[in-house]
Amino acid sequence: MLYLIGLGIHDERDISVKAIEALKKVNVVYAELYTSFFNGDLSVIEEWAGKEINVLGRKDLEEDIDGNVLSDPREDVALLVCGDPLIATTHADVILRAREKDVEVNVIHSSSIYSAVAETGLQIYRFGKTTTLPFPEKNYFPTSPYDVIKRNYDLGLHSLVLLDAKSEEERFMTINEGLRLLLRMEDEKKKRLIADSLFLVGVARLGGDSLIRAGTVEELLDQDFGEPPQSIVVPGELHFAEKEMLDVFRID
Repeated sequence: MLYLIGLGIHDERDISVKAIEALKKVNVVYAELYTSFFNGDLSVIEEWAGKEINVLGRKDLEEDIDGNVLSDPREDVALLVCGDPLIATTHADVILRAREKDVEVNVIHSSSIYSAVAETGLQIYRFGKTTTLPFPEKNYFPTSPYDVIKRNYDLGLHSLVLLDAKSEEERFMTINEGLRLLLRMEDEKKKRLIADSLFLVGVARLGGDSLIRAGTVEELLDQDFGEPPQSIVVPGELHFAEKEMLDVFRID
């Protein structure tokens, strides 16, 4: 049996009782923390579970899963992941690889940005496609996130914009960096969407010491959102109840 377990959105206290019960039963516990930012302390979970947690890097899981998580199909194994287990496509691949080996998979869900973003007051069913802003690199500056936001905006839908996380390099994109990238994309696309006056929502550390601020691009660029993880929301058409909620978070 492979238990695919969500750590939740913030720290070790978000893990469920069901998850701890599963950890106590398994033979080996692994964790991958590279797909998001984990504010918690794995040693606390080790104490609760009575098991050592083996932390995997990206290559361990994506290129050598047969050398760790799926090394012995007869063992009961747990894989801990940030947030909810199936938000990242990496973990869907883990399930497929497990089934190829006839390993049964039990998914234990947890909180994630996809539910916690409702703390802004924006209604979940009014969100369109999610996109991620990657760190630009030499000869690499994708503008597809802009296209996703524009399509959602034209349909009146909200956009959740996730910000790149390179945990192994300890690099986590900030809202300020993300906004500058969007402005740079606007310079290329020239579709008059990402302007200084565009109304946005910046969110940081939801589920922990949550920080939510709503304002224009210009206003948010001047804000310090502190530690990761951080995300940007581009609202579409607003219901009156959403407007009232966002007023609570407006920058004075």
